[in-house]
Amino acid sequence: MRRSHLVLGTMFVATAIGAASAQEPSPAMTPLEIAVGCAPPPTFDVPKAQFRVVGAQDVVTRTELANHDVVVIDGGTEGGLRVGQQFFVRRANRFGMTYGAAGRQGVRTVGWVRITAVNDSTALAKIDHLCGPVASHDYLEPFVAPVIPAGADRDEAPGEPDFKALGRIVAGNEGRSEMGAGDFALIDRGSEQGVTPGARFSLYRDLKSEPMPMASVGEAVVISTSAKMALARITRAVGPITNGDFVAPRK
Repeated sequence: MRRSHLVLGTMFVATAIGAASAQEPSPAMTPLEIAVGCAPPPTFDVPKAQFRVVGAQDVVTRTELANHDVVVIDGGTEGGLRVGQQFFVRRANRFGMTYGAAGRQGVRTVGWVRITAVNDSTALAKIDHLCGPVASHDYLEPFVAPVIPAGADRDEAPGEPDFKALGRIVAGNEGRSEMGAGDFALIDRGSEQGVTPGARFSLYRDLKSEPMPMASVGEAVVISTSAKMALARITRAVGPITNGDFVAPRK
């Protein structure tokens, strides 16, 4: 990156931050909304990124950042960036050998930022919230405020499990293989299977021991969906929930 870009960006800081502060402030997010914002989107697809993080705006190289630190972005007004825009900061995340995700890449959300200064080819962004470490080459996606389905904060189990429409848990947040109550998991059922935000699922584990039936291990509620996957919040867990556990929609 040319030195002139960084110098010009610095010249814009005072004016740009004043303009940003004059804009309508974003509503405060609840703890659950923040947790959903930090969860992965319900997909294994990694988008082609237009903008990426170059590093921290500091006189020394830093590998750890904090809320309200400033990062440099490799794009500017020529790419459509404007002061006040918000973006998720995300990273491709290989899930390894988890059920249904072997060798696949998904997405990890590491935080969100707000553009505070911009020139034609470079921008500065203030970290509004950190979910995890931000690193060089992390990419930006437009920020969309999380929408929480009614009752998603409660442990409810309406209706009966439909064992004819079983799905599976494929990965936990950040690629974790074990989850508990309050954690998030990706399941291999989405809008193409009729799943909608707010849908309830009962969680089961196949004990693989005849003639023992599957054991109930918890409950979950869907937060968001894509065509083939959904992000679910675990509302009840009897011991660790693991990748490969079954999910049965409640009808």
